[in-house]
Amino acid sequence: MKSKFNDDIEKRKASILEHNKTANIISVFKMALFILICYNIYKIYVNHYPLKLILFLVVEIVIFIIASIFHKSTYEQIHKAEGIIKIDEANIKRVSGEWSDFTDIGEEFINYDHPYATDLDIVGKNSLFQMINSTGSYYGRRRFVKDLLSPNFSDKEIENRHDAITELSKNYDFCVETEYNFSLIGVDEDFAHLISQLQDKKRFIESKFLKLLFKASSIVTCIALIYALITKNTIGFIILNCLIIFQLLLWVIGYLKANSYVGALKKLAPKISRYDNIINNITKTKFTCDKLKEIENNVEMAKVGVNKLSKTASNINQRNNGVMCIILNSLLLWDYKNAIDLDNWKEEYSHSVENWFHTLGELESLISFANLPRICNNMCLPNFTEKNNIIEATNMGHPLIPNDKRICNDFNLDNNIYIISGSNMSGKTTFMRTVGINMVLACSGSYVCANNMLSSKMNIITSMRIRDDLNEGISTFYAELKRIKKIIDQSHVNSHTLFLIDEIFRGTNSIDRLKGAQGVLRELCKCHVSGMITTHDLDVCNLEYENPNIINYSFNEHYIDDEIYFDYKLKKERSLTTNAEFLLRKVGILS
Repeated sequence: MKSKFNDDIEKRKASILEHNKTANIISVFKMALFILICYNIYKIYVNHYPLKLILFLVVEIVIFIIASIFHKSTYEQIHKAEGIIKIDEANIKRVSGEWSDFTDIGEEFINYDHPYATDLDIVGKNSLFQMINSTGSYYGRRRFVKDLLSPNFSDKEIENRHDAITELSKNYDFCVETEYNFSLIGVDEDFAHLISQLQDKKRFIESKFLKLLFKASSIVTCIALIYALITKNTIGFIILNCLIIFQLLLWVIGYLKANSYVGALKKLAPKISRYDNIINNITKTKFTCDKLKEIENNVEMAKVGVNKLSKTASNINQRNNGVMCIILNSLLLWDYKNAIDLDNWKEEYSHSVENWFHTLGELESLISFANLPRICNNMCLPNFTEKNNIIEATNMGHPLIPNDKRICNDFNLDNNIYIISGSNMSGKTTFMRTVGINMVLACSGSYVCANNMLSSKMNIITSMRIRDDLNEGISTFYAELKRIKKIIDQSHVNSHTLFLIDEIFRGTNSIDRLKGAQGVLRELCKCHVSGMITTHDLDVCNLEYENPNIINYSFNEHYIDDEIYFDYKLKKERSLTTNAEFLLRKVGILS
């Protein structure tokens, strides 16, 4: 897996070398041309502006401008290659398990009341989000989190997502180029305000007559300027000055309103223009699956609208310089023009703009999921069954564990409740999280970490990382009680539920813990839901004799030369060993 990314790094480095050579040649050429232009300006001045030299000068200036554009493009290619190398290096870290230093952990999405987000490491430190997220925009990031935390896809939608993620996982060049382009935009929450502003039906100027009047005024002023310069007529200059003063007064009167009206677009102008490259890259790519074709069609429809919005944003940005601002507004009523251009844009595209950005965000989310089959071994597309509460998987593993350290297990849950017992550190909790995170990926329409997997669609709810709340005076035990109550309440409402409970009622004494665990399991059995609990209390395992839907499984250890070893393999039996006393002796607490 790493070889693919290393090969791409070598290819990009070679590209950087070639582009650097080109850039150096252009730099020398531009310097020589600049000297020649300066020399010809001097010659023209000395020889009293001969036409031949002036024509030569114009040609030289045009060539200089073209060389400058090409020079800029060359450096953009260098920066692009450098950016993609960083993406390759991040993917290498994903493969080797060194991704925990990625700075974006989705911190603002951490919600301890969510049914499974923090317990299954979906968001937060060392999470699935941290490992595979490659989104670079506000809407992409939010769509990716929504797909992980609130998936609600039909069977057909999941099938389409499977096809899209598979195709994207095989088209690495498109994915890294798209990821790079989105990274230039960045996660800016002002985009939400911008979309709201673009959808606002309120207009800067409602009257078509006033719009026509402002346009006519700027045209007349420009004509007066040309006339005055050509004829050098005093009356012409007087008329020009009157028109400029009139337009400056208009500008001063509407300055605050115009700037407020284009405010969000003005702030995001440089980022809006970068969407042009993203859209061009998407529309020139030939996709084969229905989902990506649908995205391509939506983006194609957005192409003209986004380009026009980009030009308007660029025009707004041109008046940032104080002197230029005065010149543009005195001659062209620039602020009015931009506000009216935005009015016209809204009339044509405001009903579609939110869908455009959501579509691009969906593509970003799919590209993030496409990282999984590139960085993890043992990945497959899951199948779904209409049967209730079933999970069948072969060699299921935890995708956040590095490939060389991952231990996989077969798993078969068929309207059952598993009681998983076992010693400390034997792998009970990790296995439960393995099942949970793969179910989240399956419901998200993504690859899962298994050789094959068949499951029902189930609502996942967990009780694993229980936190007390000092502000509300809630102890850990009471917090767990509230969480367990949520699981029971959901199970009463919806039998299509997968529950995962780790070390049930660990915060109380062994007698109450046993009674509580037995009561919870009996209640959940009545609801006909499926799930798992882990426990150290082997007496809880006796419920297997009471209800045929309860099955005991375990993880165990073995000892060699007074050292403890774990195989992390699931076994169909209650645990027959404990290791607490051994560990106490090992660390010197017991003698």
